[in-house]
Amino acid sequence: MARECVAPGHWRMRLHAPDIARAAIPGQFCMVEVSETLYPFLRRPMCFSEIHDDGVSILYKVEGEGTALLAQRVPGQKCSLQGPLGNGFPVDGSFERHIIVSGGIGVATFPALAQALVGACQRPPEVVLAARTRELLLCEDLFKGLGCTVYLATDDGSAGQKAYAAGMLERLNPGEATRVYACGPMIMMRTTAAVARRAGANCLVSLEAQMACGDGACLGCVVESIEEYEGEKMVRVCVDGPVFDAAIIDWEAHNPAYDL
Repeated sequence: MARECVAPGHWRMRLHAPDIARAAIPGQFCMVEVSETLYPFLRRPMCFSEIHDDGVSILYKVEGEGTALLAQRVPGQKCSLQGPLGNGFPVDGSFERHIIVSGGIGVATFPALAQALVGACQRPPEVVLAARTRELLLCEDLFKGLGCTVYLATDDGSAGQKAYAAGMLERLNPGEATRVYACGPMIMMRTTAAVARRAGANCLVSLEAQMACGDGACLGCVVESIEEYEGEKMVRVCVDGPVFDAAIIDWEAHNPAYDL
């Protein structure tokens, strides 16, 4: 295990896990044991930020007791992982443009995707990095190192343009030959999906949700859908996602009070 603080309250941790790395694809996640004791009992879901030959990296924000404990782990300690879990991003080189749109810590899932797209497509993806302030913009150098064109947007205008993620996407004029990938707060993904829909672009979203098991049993991560699955218009983020076609999510039914 190796770790570094990348922004106030934000950590990147590299975990030696060659078996998981060999099986993982961008967009998937793992359940991470945050303590060597029985408390907290539940593991925390973490997407793969990067996939290496010998392990994976995770990028997370300290938001509660579990992530605070995880941030206290030191290099050399062992950390139990369960994964890879869920369905990742399809990598389809037939689209003319690929635009990644991230909000805040939602960027965590995209470095691995950007690397896969660079390998599969004739040109690197474009990346919209959006956050409240400059200091919360993450992974800019990593994307630029892959050859991506990066567009910055901040709520307060302290870096890039003073704009929201969906507004930046609209300025890039996506079209029918564009695939958009979005991850961040639900309201950000909802507005980004709406921009993509109006432009005729394909849009995939990676949903974030609290979950206890990670394998579909607890139903703690369900979200509303417009299609019926097994008799219910609900999907489980852990096993049906976390990557979904934005068109099947019932954005109108979502209660923003449950946002992470």
